[in-house]
Amino acid sequence: MPKSTKILELYKNLLNIATTEFKTVIETGNILYSQSEEPWKLRLYLCDDSFMDIYYSIKGKYSYHWDRRLTTHKIYRHDNAPHEKWRDIPTFPKHFQNGSDDTVISSHISDNPESALREILSFVVTQIVKE
Repeated sequence: MPKSTKILELYKNLLNIATTEFKTVIETGNILYSQSEEPWKLRLYLCDDSFMDIYYSIKGKYSYHWDRRLTTHKIYRHDNAPHEKWRDIPTFPKHFQNGSDDTVISSHISDNPESALREILSFVVTQIVKE
């Protein structure tokens, strides 16, 4: 199976989880493709007019980016990019931008993409309910 096919199947599976298990907050979603027609990322549209981009690479890099800058001026992002400035975070390179790019704490999401998505969308539900 080509590597891009594995990523495409992952995005399809994550989209299904999001739209069936979290339909109270997820309105819709779609897979975005690069100019070379490779699956690039999954975008989820939420009920509060925000969106979440989910990115996975064949090499294991990932990012779950919940962008609320147009609604609450906040961003939430779990990723494993090895940013040197976050080297002191106990879970490095995994880290969590909690509301802004400069508020960074440990990330304890699962290494399993499906479980991680469920954990993150559960967090989303609690954040939206608070407002």
